Amino acid sequence: METQDNKRQRSFKNLSIKDSLLGQLEKLNYQVPTPIQHQLIPIAIKGEDVIGIAQTGTGKTLAFAIPIIQKIADNKGQALVIAPTRELALQIEETFKKIGFAFGLKTVVLIGGTPMGPQIRQIKNRYHVIIATPGRLLDHLTQKTLLLDKVQTLILDEADRMLDMGFEPDIKKIFAQLKDQDLQTMLFSATMPVSIARIANKYLKKPLRIEISPAGSTAQDIAQEIFIVTQGKKEDLLKNLLEKNKDSVLIFCRTKFGVKKIAKNLRLWGHTADEIHSNRSLAQRRQALAGFKSGRYKILVATDIASRGIDVTAISLVINYDLPEQPEDYVHRIGRTGRAGLSGKAISFVPPEQKYNIKVIEKLIKTNLPIKTVQGITQQPDTSNFVSQKKSRQKRRRSFSKKYRR
Repeated sequence: METQDNKRQRSFKNLSIKDSLLGQLEKLNYQVPTPIQHQLIPIAIKGEDVIGIAQTGTGKTLAFAIPIIQKIADNKGQALVIAPTRELALQIEETFKKIGFAFGLKTVVLIGGTPMGPQIRQIKNRYHVIIATPGRLLDHLTQKTLLLDKVQTLILDEADRMLDMGFEPDIKKIFAQLKDQDLQTMLFSATMPVSIARIANKYLKKPLRIEISPAGSTAQDIAQEIFIVTQGKKEDLLKNLLEKNKDSVLIFCRTKFGVKKIAKNLRLWGHTADEIHSNRSLAQRRQALAGFKSGRYKILVATDIASRGIDVTAISLVINYDLPEQPEDYVHRIGRTGRAGLSGKAISFVPPEQKYNIKVIEKLIKTNLPIKTVQGITQQPDTSNFVSQKKSRQKRRRSFSKKYRR
């Protein structure tokens, strides 16, 4: 864990940031850069390509926004920021506006769920930074309502998430539009799978790698627990845990139906709650997030659409009502708490038949998760049964391999 001495040694003043921009950071009370900001900003200001491996909540948006704003202030082209979700795109725009408004910075956001017409009108006006989701950006490029000929800086944010969502073909088409330009590219990802390495090797020029936390790591200030509970007892466990918690809670479910059902139950139990999933309009999702940020809603229930890019610093508890389908998503989910130097807690509900999934997550994060119990609701861990199931699976795999070995 980082010491106070290390924090005091860091400053925005020795990162090659110009005085006018430093003054704006001071006005906004940005005093000590986070580790990724401290390492990335001077490298990005030099114009180097970068691969940034960092978990959510590390301050990477500001880390790439500052060099971009300084570059644009020097009349060096436009910037393009590509993000996987609408929510993350809007959050990125908020950061750019906060820092860049004093310099007359203009942004345009191109995301789905909103009409093309107003976006086209925005494009026709003078702008400096395009912030877009891949699908909508490609729509504009296909319809020739947008040109990227002045783009000199490209940011791929949450690149692993974009590939998980099937956007790799779109990203390749976007790069094809930029191939003849003198381009600085920065790629950010919480993990470094082979698919990300392949894109970096093809499109980035001798990128410098900055890894703030090892891939799969979780924030040090997050206490993590699991409860072994049958599907039929999950609601009882949730009610029990919420009775003891008075702060903000983010609950993740696997399906839209599950989110709607839990949000409805929470309101019946007397909690203020709202929901986010893909069946809700962009306006509804923004309203839910704004209400959660302001404290109007104590609880937000969501599918994995909210597991990244939602900058709400005061979430005290994340509950995995359902385990994520991909173990990496566990890291992104619980990264919603323990942000900006605050402590947090993450609790996962684990049906007995999914105990092996927890072992996969533990292997990824290199941490053993403590099992907690609530009398009359949860089950005691049955490790002997888990071991016998694992041995049975290994035996079946060996048998299959032997049978079909050539």
